[in-house]
Amino acid sequence: MPTIRVRLMAVLALPCGFLAVTGPPSATAADPTPSPADSLWFDGAPLTVQGGRLADGQGREIVLRGYNVSGEAKLEENAGLPFASVADAEKSATALRALGGGNAVRFLLSWAHAEPVRGQVDTAYLAAVTAQVRAFLDAGVRVYPDFHQDLYSRHLFTAGSWYTGDGAPEWAVDAGRYPAESCGICLFWGQNITQNAAVRQAQYDFWHNDHGLQDAFLATARTTMAYLRQHLSAAEFAGIAGFDPYNEPYAGGYDPGQTSRTWERDLLWPFYERFRARMDAAGWQDKPAFVEPNLFWNADIAAQKQEGGLLDAGTLGPRYVFNTHFYDQKAISGILMWGKAADGRYATDFGAVRDRAAAAGTAAVVGEFGHPLSGTVSDKAPTVLKAMYQALDSRLPGARWWSDPAASGPVLSGTQWQWDLYDGRHHELMNGNPGKVRTSGDAWNDEDLSAVRLDDSGQVALRQDARLLDRLYPSATAGTTLAFTYEDRSRDGSDTLTWNPVPGTLPHVARLVGSGRYGLLVWRSGSGSAPTELHLPASFPTASTTVVSDLGTVYAPPAYTAATPVGVAPEPGGTGSRRLLLGDTDSGVLHYALVTDGATAPSADLLNAARSELATWATAHF
Repeated sequence: MPTIRVRLMAVLALPCGFLAVTGPPSATAADPTPSPADSLWFDGAPLTVQGGRLADGQGREIVLRGYNVSGEAKLEENAGLPFASVADAEKSATALRALGGGNAVRFLLSWAHAEPVRGQVDTAYLAAVTAQVRAFLDAGVRVYPDFHQDLYSRHLFTAGSWYTGDGAPEWAVDAGRYPAESCGICLFWGQNITQNAAVRQAQYDFWHNDHGLQDAFLATARTTMAYLRQHLSAAEFAGIAGFDPYNEPYAGGYDPGQTSRTWERDLLWPFYERFRARMDAAGWQDKPAFVEPNLFWNADIAAQKQEGGLLDAGTLGPRYVFNTHFYDQKAISGILMWGKAADGRYATDFGAVRDRAAAAGTAAVVGEFGHPLSGTVSDKAPTVLKAMYQALDSRLPGARWWSDPAASGPVLSGTQWQWDLYDGRHHELMNGNPGKVRTSGDAWNDEDLSAVRLDDSGQVALRQDARLLDRLYPSATAGTTLAFTYEDRSRDGSDTLTWNPVPGTLPHVARLVGSGRYGLLVWRSGSGSAPTELHLPASFPTASTTVVSDLGTVYAPPAYTAATPVGVAPEPGGTGSRRLLLGDTDSGVLHYALVTDGATAPSADLLNAARSELATWATAHF
């Protein structure tokens, strides 16, 4: 929900557990295919939840970073698909990996297009979805699908409406006989969630399974998941991280005596349990459900905040991941936050996500975050996004990180909203009205949050600073992450933002880093034999990258081999993206690694001095 505008997912369904399918005949299971190009022996294992973290088959902690693909699926111009063609999906996947630094996507699906007629799933739509999902899997990008919804359904709105929605099919809206939609005096589209009677009643009906809507949706979801399971090879299916059952749930209205917390307990959580059963029946029993709490549980405007966070669901892991969204609604409002974001602005907000996931015994994912890139508050975007990525990396402000690194907390997974190839080039008839053709931004309720666009030559181009988006991060940690920070030196116009400078108490480390970027990972080794991995930004050429670690100190690291403790290798997918691999042969031992692009041919003396300072610092704090 970027803004005080929020997005709420509408799902609709059938009263029975089995659905007929329309479209081309169902294909047989896909032939086995090899793992993505450039894969090594430890790549390609399915993800599970272990010890409150996402983990691969080697027991390494996995961090998912990427984008939502994409808001295009909310539009009609490409029939509810994120891309007009598989070729566009392949182009996007390659760029997302090589330019955006992503290793995961939240892949939006449309219930309205999956089940346009009640009880009949359109396999032509599912086949197109599968082909586009495969483009990302082949690029080494993990995928978790999401049957998306906002304001329940576009079919609640008319050709003359000021706003639109997405999600539920037309037949589901017809079943409810809802009043004419009206938001009254609304400045933001998200106000429809709580002020538009038609939207509220439709949401309420879904959660109470009126007209069999929830039954119908669950049947559609099961058929969709079974189709994906059947038509992806085993290697491809291993790249499916899980499934997000419902986007930004909200009650629509509370019954007498009901609270937001009891609504989660009595209606939302039972729905997730029912969805989980459909996952199991569809062959997804080893994959977690990425479940979202009441969308207002972590609102940063006090008047909007509601008690929640799945507080009464008990232990979620390993069958569920705690999946939440965060937007700075004060910054988006234009009036509740003057100025720009600064160091540590979201440390408390993202710390609450870590704490809630830990209490639930599972991993956390921030499934959406972002900020408008045009309009009156777009000048805040560089600092807001830097502060959000900082909070994903660590629960500490930069000003405290070096003095208290043990409090850094786990590195959070997150998928930014959004990655829309067609930004500014849409042709969307809003609510089917040929007099309201939307072309600019996201072409949906005046939003504009895409990190990318196509340039005039048809190539994918970033709309935000590459230093901000393509980041150093620990994509796989062989053991337990103790602390991580990354100073991206991203820019706000002509100003370089430095929120975590190396302190003067480590003079040789500060000299080595200089004005360059750096990341520092501290971890305790596990019992597996696969190495720790950090994604290397495209702007970190191997030839000018310096690594200072207890495992080895090197300028311009060599190609990775099993005998190389510090080396560089391509990331899976053949897109040209790279990773730094750090191998150890011990268990339960403290390790650290500083990675920087700030040095030019540093002397052995400087490298050794920096290593000595880091060793002393690490021992003192861990």
